[in-house]
Amino acid sequence: MRVALVSEHASPLAVLGGVDAGGQNVHVDALARGLADLGHDVRVYTRRDDASLPERVPLGPRVEVVHVPAGPAREVPKDALAPYMDAFGDWMARDWERTGTPAVAHSHFWMSGLATLRAAAALDVPVAHTYHALGSVKRRHQGAKDTSPAGRVAAELSVGERADLVVATCRDEVDELVRLGLDPARIQVVPCGVDVTHFRPLPPARRGRAAGAARGGGALLPRRRQPHRLLVVGRLVERKGVDTVVRALAAVPGTELLVAGGPPADLLAADPEACRLVALAEALGVDDRVTLLGRVEHDDLPAVIGSADVVVATPWYEPFGIVPLEAAACGVPVVGSAVGGLLDSVRPGVTGLLVPPRDPDALAAALRPLLADPVRRRALGQAARRRAVRTYAWSQVAQRTAALYQTLALPADALLAGPAAVPALTEVAV
Repeated sequence: MRVALVSEHASPLAVLGGVDAGGQNVHVDALARGLADLGHDVRVYTRRDDASLPERVPLGPRVEVVHVPAGPAREVPKDALAPYMDAFGDWMARDWERTGTPAVAHSHFWMSGLATLRAAAALDVPVAHTYHALGSVKRRHQGAKDTSPAGRVAAELSVGERADLVVATCRDEVDELVRLGLDPARIQVVPCGVDVTHFRPLPPARRGRAAGAARGGGALLPRRRQPHRLLVVGRLVERKGVDTVVRALAAVPGTELLVAGGPPADLLAADPEACRLVALAEALGVDDRVTLLGRVEHDDLPAVIGSADVVVATPWYEPFGIVPLEAAACGVPVVGSAVGGLLDSVRPGVTGLLVPPRDPDALAAALRPLLADPVRRRALGQAARRRAVRTYAWSQVAQRTAALYQTLALPADALLAGPAAVPALTEVAV
């Protein structure tokens, strides 16, 4: 099957860690490769943001990235890209006519949905859509700080109504979409995935050396200075709630915090959120127990995760959240906010713990007994690894996604004979 994945701002070729580069980039990259492993031919359409980029770049066997000339050939904040989506869709339709029409197009993010529906209408291509984040949720939590275009929520509803299928990443998103006005019968849940081969528990002999082995932002990961280590991984943006962890640290003695993410280490001093976190740590008297690593390379991340006793993920809200899956695959328990995708990916008392968002006291109360109980931490981590392999491996996610594509690509008379079998994802696709 020929598949078009459309991700207007989140290229699988992008360097992760920037304000607009994160989980969606990982998702599109891994899904494209997973579909190709199943024998499908995949093209990923993303906006050209650099004049030097070639039109087509191979990503792997049976996968290529296509850079669409829509808007200026330079970096543009994603919230300013909506005016270029008509041009994106028109160019993509012409490309499909020249190089072969896909059996299915799968748009990622609301602006990609606008472009994809425009291209698909001209060629009668069925469209699946994944939001990755919802404007209604962003506005609820960020208020006046939300930089989304004024018409985003209405456009998201229009995309969902016009797409042939909406692929949500978690059950909480389904609730949000139904509240938005979408028909739940047209929504299927397929979660994000994790590379369970790359992210895996460190051998016991390496765990003790991990702190000196991995590189974060070009510098050796510091050796442990406290009995316990917490780790936060993610972009340095306020909604990720890293400040909640810094505040909780004041009530969790004998514990250090590493923060992996953001710009390279030598640029942290110019990053507003990094400066805010450093100032907060100094004000709370925990600056000697907080280390900002800056960007950590993908190859080094499993060792960084493996050096921690607990990975903490406390965003204000989270459409899905890749980091809890990466920690789980590494066999490290997660203490996270009870929001969004974490309600699915973390099973309280089984693979980790959940606490209310933006509540440092509740976070500290959860961390203290967990850090004091290595047997419990080990049990949670082992269960998390088993569940990651069983439920969230990209091979499973790609298989289920491809089965949904097939139901869209089948002719009407075949659908009357009965839907294609869509393999269930244990515990998640409910």
